[in-house]
Amino acid sequence: MKNTHFHIKNMVCSHCAEVLEEKLSQAGFKIERIELGELYLSEALDEQEYGQLVNLIQDNGFDLIDDENSRIVEQIKQLIIQQVRSNTPMQKNLSDLLTDKIHKDYQQLSRLFSAVEGKSIERYFILQKIERAKELIVYDEKSLSQIALELDYSSQQHFSRQFKKETGLAPSHFKDIKENKRTSIDQL
Repeated sequence: MKNTHFHIKNMVCSHCAEVLEEKLSQAGFKIERIELGELYLSEALDEQEYGQLVNLIQDNGFDLIDDENSRIVEQIKQLIIQQVRSNTPMQKNLSDLLTDKIHKDYQQLSRLFSAVEGKSIERYFILQKIERAKELIVYDEKSLSQIALELDYSSQQHFSRQFKKETGLAPSHFKDIKENKRTSIDQL
C-alpha cells in the first residue's frame, strides 16, 4: 500500500490544482485536499492504483516527486511563486522566508537548489519576478511604478534596469510592443 500524501511537481497555480482535482475525481480517486504542490488522498493506494495515479498526473503535465531533495526544491519554488504572485510586499527577506517555512539552513537550501536546478535561488526569484512583470505589463492595468512596487523593487529605476538586463527591453518598450514574449513559469 502507498501512502496518502504526495508531492507534485509543476503545480504552479490554483487552476492547476483545480484541473488535477477534477481529473482525479473523474478517475475515482478520493481526494482529501489539494494544495499547491501537494495532494492528500483519503485512502491509501495499492500498486495498481498508484500506477494509475502516476499516469494520470503525468498525462496532465505534472510529475510526482519521490525523493526528499526534489521535494525541498519544489517547496522552494512554490514559496517563491506564491510570494511573487501574492501582490503583497515581503515582510522579510527571501532567505528568512525560506528558512522559516522549510526549517532548514539557508546555505543548505541554496546549495541544494543550485545543484538540482543549475541556478541560484536568487536567480530563480528574479526570473519569476520578471515573468510576473511581463504578465502585469501585458494586462495593461497598472503603471510601471505600481508594478515595481508590487514586485518589491526599491524603485522603478531598479525594476527597469533588472527588466532590461533580463529581457533586453526596457519595460516601457515591452509595453509598447506587447508581443508574446512571456515564458511559462514552470519553464524557468
